Amino acid sequence: MSAADPLPGTEHDEETRWQRQLREQFPIVAEHPESAYLDSAATSQKPRAVLDAVQHYLTTSNANAGRGTYPWANRTTELVEETRQRVKRFLHDPQPDTSGVHFTSGTTEGLRTVARDWLVPYLTDGDEILVPHADHRANLDPWLEARLLLAERGVDIRVRALPYQEVSGDYDHRALDGVVGPRTRFVAATHVHHVYGGDMNVHRIRAAVGPDVPICLDAAQSVGHLPVDVAQLDVDFVVFSGHKAMALPGTGAVWARNGRGPVFRPGGWQGTPNTAGIVSLRAALDWLDAAGPDRIARWTTALTGRLTDRLRHLDPYEILGCPASLAADSALPAAQRRHGIVTFRHRDIPSDDLGFILYSHGFMVRADSLCQAGTGEKDGSVRVSLHVYNTVEEVDRLLGVLESLT
Repeated sequence: MSAADPLPGTEHDEETRWQRQLREQFPIVAEHPESAYLDSAATSQKPRAVLDAVQHYLTTSNANAGRGTYPWANRTTELVEETRQRVKRFLHDPQPDTSGVHFTSGTTEGLRTVARDWLVPYLTDGDEILVPHADHRANLDPWLEARLLLAERGVDIRVRALPYQEVSGDYDHRALDGVVGPRTRFVAATHVHHVYGGDMNVHRIRAAVGPDVPICLDAAQSVGHLPVDVAQLDVDFVVFSGHKAMALPGTGAVWARNGRGPVFRPGGWQGTPNTAGIVSLRAALDWLDAAGPDRIARWTTALTGRLTDRLRHLDPYEILGCPASLAADSALPAAQRRHGIVTFRHRDIPSDDLGFILYSHGFMVRADSLCQAGTGEKDGSVRVSLHVYNTVEEVDRLLGVLESLT
């Protein structure tokens, strides 16, 4: 099955059977067949294997990590360290002996930690950084805060905006030469956009800035949704939220290459970690690897193609993002298609009202401004975000409701 092909839906189709077997492993989904959860970009549902791992930990060896010498404490410490290595394997880390993994509460805290504890000491007067001004605000605010912290120390840096293509919302890679200069010291970018669902082509940013400039990647919408290979991406930080990757809320990680610039060492006293969340992250990554991130990505991208291809023909709706990625027969390669996210507006129905209407029909979607930063979308919109537990039938039923509102 290619990403551009219509999804199969017969009882005997191999992909359908595979997906059904995975769907049944999500208790909240299996127990509410009348509801369609279409908000996985906000948080994913949890498979039974993750829930069981957390319960087993809490009922057999729950203790604090790194603060005791008795067996439960030792086992908890081991689990935390084993999860660090699990994160590296999941990201296909080519140099796990020199890289680092720091656990956080999520992407926002992770990006802020990189900004405060690594970037601020790294920069000097007159340096420039490139940051996104129309992505999630979690990938803008920390860098602006870093500038303020530096200013308080008498260090003046310039924050420059990554250029965007006006219609698609993708980075304008042809315009990068106009903003990259000899004092460019750091770039913050997004892997998959949380509104438009597109791959933001970080490899083109690497080509523009050269081999020596550190790049920090917000991977909140890619880790757990599609394969992420840090060797291919050639970035220096990958920051993601566990709760979007089938782990518990309040869990996230910063992977640091430690190859460009100083070694990443979070500052301050490191208090008690979220041990149950870290255990859940390890179980989630095990589950995702067993299911196959590439196979998950093919399923969700094909569902997205089915939704966009039909929704674009419904007159009252405007789909946000790259127009070339809408058609199922688009000439764009699979990597450039929408990764499980479709965001749209109705010409006559306000987005928050449309969200309530869809919920009355059993669909749970996001309907607001979607945490857009700076120059991003100002008006509200409806975002449908899909994962492997979503089905062809759910997408078709959603389309039926949307069509009835034309």
